[in-house]
Amino acid sequence: MPVETADDRKLMLADFGETVTYIPDNGDNVSVIGIFDNQYQAVDSGGSVEFAMVSPRLTVRTEDVPNIEEGDAFSIRGNLYDVTIIMDDGTGITEIALEAE
Repeated sequence: MPVETADDRKLMLADFGETVTYIPDNGDNVSVIGIFDNQYQAVDSGGSVEFAMVSPRLTVRTEDVPNIEEGDAFSIRGNLYDVTIIMDDGTGITEIALEAE
């Protein structure tokens, strides 16, 4: 059972998040608050030199995107990202792996 409440999750995202636009494949666009992370990761491709690639992710309240599916999209900071992986943690938070269009 999660320690925090839905209001606690909403406050956390309001403090650390930003407004993004959720663009479902079937339905109307919705503004939600999420924490966007677009960090670089070192990737070993088997050669002598690693290369870096971005790994964009968005953390949102599960209740804000109840019907999210792979192939939906988000508009974040003027860029469009496709939803590639949805990771609902079972405590009211969903982490979404994105791919830039």
